[in-house]
Amino acid sequence: MVKPIRKAIFPVAGLGTRFLPATKALPKVMLPIVDKPLIEYAVDEARAAGIEEFIFVTGRGKTAIENHFDYHVELEEALRDNDRHDVVEEMHLSQPEPGQVAYVRQMEALGLGHAVWCARHLINNEPFAVLLADDLILSERPCLVEMVETYEKHGGNVISLMEVPEEDTARYGVVDPGEDDGRLVEVLDLVEKPDPAAAPSNLAIVGRYILQPRIMDYLGLGIIGAGNEIQLTDSMVKLIGDGPFHGLRLKGTRFDCGTKLGFLEANVAFALRRPDMSAAVRAGITRILGEF
Repeated sequence: MVKPIRKAIFPVAGLGTRFLPATKALPKVMLPIVDKPLIEYAVDEARAAGIEEFIFVTGRGKTAIENHFDYHVELEEALRDNDRHDVVEEMHLSQPEPGQVAYVRQMEALGLGHAVWCARHLINNEPFAVLLADDLILSERPCLVEMVETYEKHGGNVISLMEVPEEDTARYGVVDPGEDDGRLVEVLDLVEKPDPAAAPSNLAIVGRYILQPRIMDYLGLGIIGAGNEIQLTDSMVKLIGDGPFHGLRLKGTRFDCGTKLGFLEANVAFALRRPDMSAAVRAGITRILGEF
């Protein structure tokens, strides 16, 4: 029987330079998709998958994230005084319980692998999930829910995958696949940001991971990889052979909200899925396209 996935790490220490000046004082993961910040979507996905402990790896200037997942007594009182109890209830839907949230500091921007390693003492030798809030996934069932189901069946490590154009492989960690049933892929090897001519496939890693705790030992070696950073992919390679390692093709649409275009596309797509605003959004898009 496999150990349950109870903990999730959210690396949120990035500077968000692509979104300056908006991110000069506001963390990128606090930018809203319609009316919820990116990080809240990631937390909701983790909770749906059974996560009980939420570990945020933060950096300087990220207190807005801590405040967002805290109680705002004055705001809630004002809303109740104005008979806005529905808004208060909605705010509480994404509110972790007391003691479920922890924050650790990544004091240097040394890469995703380093960010995950910063949370090592909170993992306590348990398997854990990693969610990158920049990768926002619109799907019928949350991506991490399906990954946890795969983990419970096969054990080991599970990563989320999507097919990308061959010319884009240099932007991603890429899988060397083994057995492939069209959804579940055996992972034989991983390459971080390969040149398209050398890429073993066009199956790219999306920002969702279920990993065994031994990866912390490898991350702790501090080996520098692509981009002169400590890459999570480089340490995941060392887990191959220790036990099952699978990639799960995601269902749904992934939006790269680390880019302006992906962020805008996500806002439109999520708004169109909202019954309370989809008709108005469609009408607005039609009007705008006619004017420009």
